[in-house]
Amino acid sequence: MPGPQIVGFGGHALGTPESRAIEDWLLRLTGKERPRVLFVPTASAEAPDYIVRFFDAFAGRAEVSHLDFFPWPPADLRDFVLGHDLVYVGGGSTANMLAIWREHGMDEIVREAWQAGVVLCGTSAGMICWFEAGVTDSFGPQLEGMECLGLIPGSACPHYDGEELRRPRYHELVAGGIPGGWAADDGVALHFEGWDLREAVTALPGKAAYRVELREGEVVEERIAATLVD
Repeated sequence: MPGPQIVGFGGHALGTPESRAIEDWLLRLTGKERPRVLFVPTASAEAPDYIVRFFDAFAGRAEVSHLDFFPWPPADLRDFVLGHDLVYVGGGSTANMLAIWREHGMDEIVREAWQAGVVLCGTSAGMICWFEAGVTDSFGPQLEGMECLGLIPGSACPHYDGEELRRPRYHELVAGGIPGGWAADDGVALHFEGWDLREAVTALPGKAAYRVELREGEVVEERIAATLVD
């Protein structure tokens, strides 16, 4: 049995053939033929069209539910979350999402779920939330570092090849004191077992992940080739 698993997507476009391939890979991580998948769209303010797209993308492959915090979460929130095999957290405002989660105890529930063997995953905000810190546009387009849940040590940066400011800003933030960590191009998934990166995976040729660290006063970036799935 693998240890606790987290998958973070640098970016994930639902509904494309490439997305389907990487989603099939993701579902296999649960070890279940038809896994129970929970979509958590808090960061997008629970946008209805996002929820519909998620259900459409996973239809026929999983038993899909979603979690609302508005007007309030379910009374059995802990049991509801732990009753799934995979929790997928959508993109949006990481800061707003974590504020809501902490108010309702969701931060501790996902930690318990992770330790119990539920696969945690997500894209953008749903990628960085699992780390000590992340690079976010929650406070504006200039991008800032923020404290996250800390299930995995270090920091994370999504959309590394998809947004012009991501790479230079991540380097600036690491040079300025946020912990070094991991970056992922759009379409790349970082698969962690416990605290260790097991692999980077993509369905798009040429994509990669990166390790970014401060060494002897200089920011160093190491490219990690992503394994292709089909």
